[in-house]
Order: sequence, then structure tokens, then C-alpha cells
Amino acid sequence: MQSFRRFYLPYSLLVLLLFASCNNDGQTTRQPVANSSQNKSQKPVNQFDWKPVKYDSTKEYIYLTFDDGPQNGTMACLELCKKLNVKATFFMVGEHANDAHLKQIVAAVKASYPQILLANHSTTHASNHYLYFYHHPEMAAEDFYKAQQTLSVPYKIIRLPGNSAWVIDSNTKASGLVKPVCHLLDSSGYNVIGWDVEWSFNHKTAYPVQQPWRIANQVDSALVRGHVHTKNHVVILSHDRMFRKENYTDSLAKFITILKQNPKYVFETIDHYPGLKF
Repeated sequence: MQSFRRFYLPYSLLVLLLFASCNNDGQTTRQPVANSSQNKSQKPVNQFDWKPVKYDSTKEYIYLTFDDGPQNGTMACLELCKKLNVKATFFMVGEHANDAHLKQIVAAVKASYPQILLANHSTTHASNHYLYFYHHPEMAAEDFYKAQQTLSVPYKIIRLPGNSAWVIDSNTKASGLVKPVCHLLDSSGYNVIGWDVEWSFNHKTAYPVQQPWRIANQVDSALVRGHVHTKNHVVILSHDRMFRKENYTDSLAKFITILKQNPKYVFETIDHYPGLKF
């Protein structure tokens, strides 16, 4: 299980290192342990000219999100979204960017704004030991602060690993397990984004479970029934690796095409979800 290395640098040197490299993390294999070398008060790198969205009351907004990159499948999703001219958000894991090629993928996602947004999905993904991770909220918060810096995430927007929670404009909707870390993140100015509809995957193959038309129907139903965190706004969770094979990339294309046929639907990046604090 992976632990953070206690590695302290002067602030000025840390800033230089962050501009010199997208990420210096290793592979996620050990238990995460608290690391105070990342200052939670540091502001994220923000090179973007963010502009608010004027929401149209006759439209419904789709937030297509991909978790766990950079990984096999990230570029397929990125290229498809660009080809189909839809906006999407990639929640990335710091320790997944552990070589030059993967760092280039992170850079490609970041460089694609405003069509594509890079967001924070932690450094270690809790090493997939979620109970331990969330039972140590200060350690967990440091894990997110570190990813914010190593990936140079432009906005303070986070998705928790393995848990759907919301912290928007200081309003928290979260289970008892993750509330403590949500409160810490909120106090540091972060937004936490959950999801309304999940495109599930087979945990043995990592391929998608639902057919494109079925997941599209789930999106329609969530909006019609109001089974969403915010009315007229639906957040879709998927994972890059689901679409790494050409036939499943085609499934993603079919899903997006179905949604695009509805004139009421507008694709947006998650930084334009209502009520975020900046």
C-alpha cells in the first residue's frame, strides 16, 4: 500500500518544479499517508479565462465526465469528444500520470479548454482502500491538495474516489463517511462534484455494461423525473478505460449522437455547473 513520501521543499523551489513538470508521482500501489508538504492554501494554477454561462430555461445541460485518467482510453475519449464537438470533463488521478507519455495526455486534456476541462480526482485514488482513506480526512484532503498542484488543475473542482458527494456553494450533500473530508475541502475553497447517472462497467473487463441507447434513456429519465442534484442539469459518470477498444469507442459515439439529437440538450464542462465557488 502506498504512502506519501515526506519530502519538503522551499515554496519558491516547489513553484519552479511545478512549472517544469506536470507530475512527479509514481504508480498507485501503497497505502496513502498524510503529507504536509503541500500547502492547502496554495491557489491552483489558473491559466484559463473563465466566463460564466447564461443558462437558457428552455434547455437542459449535460455534463459528460470521465474518471481515472490518464490511462488507456483517455485519448480515444478526448479525440472523439473533439470530433463530435461536445464538451466534457476529465477527472484525473495524480499517480496515474507516472511517465512522460501519460503526462503528455494530461497536458493534451488541459490544453483543450474550453471544450475539455481537467479536474481533480485525487493523487492516489485512495489506493482503492476507501474506508481507511475517508476515516483519515486530513490525510485524504492532503491527497487532493497534492493532486491539484502536481497535475496543475486549473480550478478547485474535485470528485471523490469511490463516492458520490456534492459540495457546492458551501452546501454539502454527502454520506457520513465522507462528510469530514468534504468539510475540509469546502473550507479550502473546493467544490466537490458527484454524479446523477452512471454508465457502469464490468469490473473484470472494464467494458461498459449498458448499451448506448439504454444509458441515453437513463439520462432522459433522470431529467424528466428530476432525479438530478440540480434541476435541468445532469452529470454523467463514465471512465476512460471503458472506451479503449474501437468497438466501445463507437458505443460512446452512439451515446453522444443520441443525446445530440435532442435539441434541448446542451453539453457543458463541469466548471459551468450552477453554484460553483471560485
